Amino acid sequence: MASLAFDALTKSYGSVQALRGMTFDVRAGEIFGFVGSNGAGKSTTMRIALGVLAADSGTVTWDGRAVDHAVRRRIGYMPEERGLYPRMKVGEQLVYLARLHGLDGRAARASMEHWTEVLGVAARRDDEVLKLSLGNQQRVQLAAALVHRPDILVLDEPFSGLDPVAVDVMSGVLREQASAGVPVIFSSHQLELVERISDRVGIVRAGEMVAVGGIDELRSTGVRRWVVDGPPPGGWLGSVPGVRRVDGHDADGRVVVEATPGAPDDVDQEVLGAALAVGPVREFAVLRPTLTELYRHVVTADAPEQAGARA
Repeated sequence: MASLAFDALTKSYGSVQALRGMTFDVRAGEIFGFVGSNGAGKSTTMRIALGVLAADSGTVTWDGRAVDHAVRRRIGYMPEERGLYPRMKVGEQLVYLARLHGLDGRAARASMEHWTEVLGVAARRDDEVLKLSLGNQQRVQLAAALVHRPDILVLDEPFSGLDPVAVDVMSGVLREQASAGVPVIFSSHQLELVERISDRVGIVRAGEMVAVGGIDELRSTGVRRWVVDGPPPGGWLGSVPGVRRVDGHDADGRVVVEATPGAPDDVDQEVLGAALAVGPVREFAVLRPTLTELYRHVVTADAPEQAGARA
């Protein structure tokens, strides 16, 4: 299937190296969460794909073909800084943008009506953008990215400033687009949201992609841990070979147990059995790091020093 591929991108701003061989791909029909600290290189990468910036080296391709002007006309782009005309009416603006991308007048108007309805701003079609709340401006900005029926979606911080209802609406729209075969890449600092809606996630640090994969893949560390909410661990944990306590709270009986190197594959059953032999177990579950925990670990690891705060 077609993919949007970023291959060995480099970019410098004077003495600041913003991208250092940035390489990854976004596949057709998937939502790709692009995360990293401010200044890590996310926005620079997206702007290169759109032709707003030129890479010093490296390529961006779609279905094996260099992303040129014709391909860029088929991209729906949502910049982090809103790119709408503030004194132009919402409906007129969306029709205008759709026609710039090649839709005729009737198709452009029909698409504007559809997306303003879906995104909850149909009643504001005759309002100037500057008169909208920040949340509604964000909805209109997404409509601008969708109104020309794009083949690719590139969204920089699309959830910024949205209330929970609007987040749910926008998440649903992105899922529908991916289900229709559109590759969707979006950046966000809301890691719980990224974890919830992304098919794959890429973590960028200092201009390099340092971790990429599905959520379950990234959270699989190779270390086996379980959380046990049951009898106080002093009464049973010491009887199980091949495990050790990581942390816990004796007051409520909750404990985190980790398998030591060489522990048998079924040591989890031994842990559960030992706890049950002493008293009731209210919870026994595999414990894996959240995306937030993984992100903290990755971005705080030793990395090339970054000067400046370009993204």
